[in-house]
Amino acid sequence: MMAQNPSRSQWAALLRRLDIWFILIVLALITIPHYAEAMQHPGFFLDFAARLGLDRHAFERILYLAPIVWAGFIAGWRGAVVTSIIALGCMLPRAIFISAHPRDAIFEASAVFIIGNVLSLSFASLRKERQYRLKLEATQYELMASEERYRELFSSAFDAIWVHDLNGDVIAANRASEKLTGYGMEELMQKNVKSLLSEDDRHLAGQVRRKLLAGEFVQQPYEQHLIKKDGSEAFVQLSTSLVLSDGKPVGFQHIARDITEQKRMQDNLRFYLQQVTRAQEEERKRISRELHDDTIQALVVLARRLDAIATDSKALDEDDHRRLEELREQANNIMQGVRRLSQDLRPAALDRLGLLPALEWLAAEVRDFSGIDVNVNVAGKERRFSEEVELLLFRIVQEALRNVWRHSQASEATISVEFGDNQTQIAISDDGKGFDVPQTIGDLTRTGKLGLAGIQERVQLLGGNLTAQSQPGKGTSITIKLPA
Repeated sequence: MMAQNPSRSQWAALLRRLDIWFILIVLALITIPHYAEAMQHPGFFLDFAARLGLDRHAFERILYLAPIVWAGFIAGWRGAVVTSIIALGCMLPRAIFISAHPRDAIFEASAVFIIGNVLSLSFASLRKERQYRLKLEATQYELMASEERYRELFSSAFDAIWVHDLNGDVIAANRASEKLTGYGMEELMQKNVKSLLSEDDRHLAGQVRRKLLAGEFVQQPYEQHLIKKDGSEAFVQLSTSLVLSDGKPVGFQHIARDITEQKRMQDNLRFYLQQVTRAQEEERKRISRELHDDTIQALVVLARRLDAIATDSKALDEDDHRRLEELREQANNIMQGVRRLSQDLRPAALDRLGLLPALEWLAAEVRDFSGIDVNVNVAGKERRFSEEVELLLFRIVQEALRNVWRHSQASEATISVEFGDNQTQIAISDDGKGFDVPQTIGDLTRTGKLGLAGIQERVQLLGGNLTAQSQPGKGTSITIKLPA
């Protein structure tokens, strides 16, 4: 089916309007007296025209301007064109065939056609201008109302908001900024943002601004230290955006939330967790030493005595020898179990040799105990950490491998240690059944991933980052990154 011509449909819609037909009726009423003289009916309009000094039906032709202009006013230029063409069609027959002065009559008819359309276009332009002016006034009013609402929100916002130009000079700030920085509004207006930041934070702020100006992605919000008027520091969570004027950047707007108290609470919790972890490790060390020095030694003595009794007592029959052998074997098994428990509580290799040998020992232990092929890969130049850091890293890997043999159903696992210039990375990966990783670290405990939650706590104590990647059927990879 062919599409209808838009112009044709618009003309058809125009002719369906009742007001257009009313104008056509007016045209007909004007046309009748225009031909009245030819029909031997002079009428009122001819007499009135004579009184005005108009002849050759000039007065009637002038009357045609009224419906043309009216049509242009209510229906636009299309209405004016339609009406003027109809009016011209009404005037031309008399001008050509009846008028005593056809040239002048045709000129007058053409003048009515032209003047009517010019007037219609003029009125249409005036109407459009008036509509545009009204629309502009409404837009300006809405803009003023919007600016007023923004000023109210800006002024009463709970978060500190300030704006500075491309040179860093503060040009606007709200009341929360006064509370955050300790400066009054007049003092803030005389400040450059560099004076509110430490040297390290200035570098970060400069990077953020350069990326925003270049249209690059910026991870937000980001954290910075803000130097207050009294010299103290506030820890803030900052979001920065460009301020544009005519499409060009003219400054930056910052929204800052004071998280100093939150950070203090986190530091306190981290301190308490560190103390609890240290106490746990000290207790494990003490129990491990007692197991090694007392329990294992007692079991060794017991096993040797049982062995001596089985060897020296010739008076014992075969059943007694068998029972003694079973007791001696049980004592040896208990001794091996206690020795393994002692090593798990505090590996001797960690204290004597360091982290990497302890990880090699741990891989061998898991390999012997679970049958999982565990390998240790090392990249970069090895370096030692403090005793406390190495212990935490060992516990992280130990917990990760415990999760592997308990839950993953894996056949292979790899411990990868990479020593970089600025950071150390440890990754534990397996080829097990995998799992759905929670959206956030905070969901680990709620979803029953207690082992991962414990790993995350230890990573936080080290000031590092934990990343867990896993999918059902595609294994699991846990990566720990910490500063060198």
